[in-house]
Amino acid sequence: MEVLAVSRETSPPLATTPQATVHQPHNSRKRKHAALVHTAASSPAPSDPGATPGPEKPENTVLSSRHADLVSRPRLTISRHPGFIPVGSNSQFFTTEPLCFNRLNFRYTPAGLTALDSALPFRTIESQPTNFRVSWEDRSPFIKVTQDGLGLQGEKGFRSARCNAPIREGRWYMEVKIELGEGDRPSMLKGRKEGSHVRLGWARREAPLNAPAGYDGYSYAMRDKTGEKVHLSRPRPYGRPFRTGDVVGLYICLPRRRKPEKRDPYDPAHIKRERIAIEFKGQEYFESLEYTQAKEMVALMDASDRAKATNATSLPSSSTKKSATVKNLPSTSRGKGSAPETTPMRPVPTLGPESYVAFFVNGECQGIAFQDLYDYLPLRTPPNKAEQKKRANKEGLREHKENPFDDGTLGYYPIISLFNGAQVHINPGPNFDFTPPPDIDAVVANPGEVDIKPQPDTKPTWRPVCERYSEFMSEQWALDEQEEKEARKAQKDDVDGDQMQQEKKDQRNARRRAQAAARRERKATNHDGEAPPKKSKLSSTVHGRRTATPVDYGPPMIIPSVSTPTMADVGTPDMREGSERIPSPAPTVASSIDAQLAGLAGYNDTSAYNTDYEDVDLPVHDGGVDTDGDIGIEDAETRDFIEDAIS
Repeated sequence: MEVLAVSRETSPPLATTPQATVHQPHNSRKRKHAALVHTAASSPAPSDPGATPGPEKPENTVLSSRHADLVSRPRLTISRHPGFIPVGSNSQFFTTEPLCFNRLNFRYTPAGLTALDSALPFRTIESQPTNFRVSWEDRSPFIKVTQDGLGLQGEKGFRSARCNAPIREGRWYMEVKIELGEGDRPSMLKGRKEGSHVRLGWARREAPLNAPAGYDGYSYAMRDKTGEKVHLSRPRPYGRPFRTGDVVGLYICLPRRRKPEKRDPYDPAHIKRERIAIEFKGQEYFESLEYTQAKEMVALMDASDRAKATNATSLPSSSTKKSATVKNLPSTSRGKGSAPETTPMRPVPTLGPESYVAFFVNGECQGIAFQDLYDYLPLRTPPNKAEQKKRANKEGLREHKENPFDDGTLGYYPIISLFNGAQVHINPGPNFDFTPPPDIDAVVANPGEVDIKPQPDTKPTWRPVCERYSEFMSEQWALDEQEEKEARKAQKDDVDGDQMQQEKKDQRNARRRAQAAARRERKATNHDGEAPPKKSKLSSTVHGRRTATPVDYGPPMIIPSVSTPTMADVGTPDMREGSERIPSPAPTVASSIDAQLAGLAGYNDTSAYNTDYEDVDLPVHDGGVDTDGDIGIEDAETRDFIEDAIS
């Protein structure tokens, strides 16, 4: 049995097992990442010896961002996934295992290690085959594929698959051959009441894969049963039905992609990628949050017509009615009787009348099916300061952040929806079964009036989608180089900032050492010579300089013996007669203040209250002036200072 050759550098390719279809259950807890891997051990491929994961081994692991932890991992230029398991013994269709499918609001793209001298450890790589085809990851796991990625087979119910390159601007054309559809019953589903059906069209990233094309406002489609066009789940008359054996041409025209406003940091047209490198069963992937469906786009499903759908004021606002289980609970709002504020509905922009989709059936143009398509950029999101902060938990795990900007993969993808075993084959060109005319816009504007036979002398205004894949990968690698330059600049800024901080720290330490040396020198000089006289706290300013001012404390203070009782006077008779010495009482607050006043007044207080002896003759001042406890100080400044000290 032929196996798809996957070129890679180190690990052997995955083997194809000839057995019946085996659907391994996917772990629904894929979002629960393990801790960052800081070991240098490489993860073997699932087909390598000893690679069988244990029961407790997580399906995917967040990889380290340090080259030292990844040095032993193989450096791939082509993804080793997927492996192909045939559906049946004689079937050309396969299931793909192992593989990261885009599901649970997460998106996956293959990743590979960069060179050791790179600032970022991972880059975008390709999967085999390296051409325009159906995406291995961006499809429902119920869609079976051929090894070249061009043949598709459905199963039960409507399931969808997108191709591997988006259309962002320009005119593009491709064909899809219906191998089984329009109600025909496949041999494997003979007991089914309903036959197989096909829907073809163009879809954005937000369109669900477990629903048919045209289900919501994110996709435009044409159905095989009636030839109707479908958008927002509303079929409208359009063209003729197509059945098994027919070739359907898909044409899309988009205006030139607008450039972002440099002065507007919140313009969704800015290109920014939010993704984390993980390991899934021996292969590195970039994991990113899928763009969520905006409530304004969901509200389009309830709008009655296109006019209301494009008018933001006519869209139904989000309901503030409480459910039956919580309507009797007390309100948690702080304000009295304040109703919860609802976010206003944002306008839904379009790409203008020059954007449209048309279909061809066996070379016959069916006319414009949809015009003035919705813009594929996300709706403008107001800044949220809380979400702008870097989020990391205690274990150091990196968390996903919603991306309000274009990540370079937005656009309109060809989408194929299959029902009950329907089968199709994609023809991305350049050789088509029914080549459209060079001026395809003239045919689309006037279907049936212009000859659609090819004219080799005229250069076509459209391009086959097979040329889009290499262009898209070049855009992704250009973004890788841009992110590498930004990472190097950030590293350089960090190094320069660290150096600047170290220089400032060294300067502070040098100043401190110089100041300490100067203090030691002054101390040594003062120790060798006489100490300089201490300046009085009381000073005055003369010609801008502070000079010491002599203090005149006035005449000596006289404390007469009459107003100051001695211990003999206050003691008991026993104490006066039998005691030779009476100990001084413990000092009080008043006595401490008196001692301070005495020191400031310039005299020695020899009162009996502050002496060790009972009988002390108090000296009398020559002036014989009785002060009655008042201090006579003529200098006003000194008196104020003493009063402040007492208070």
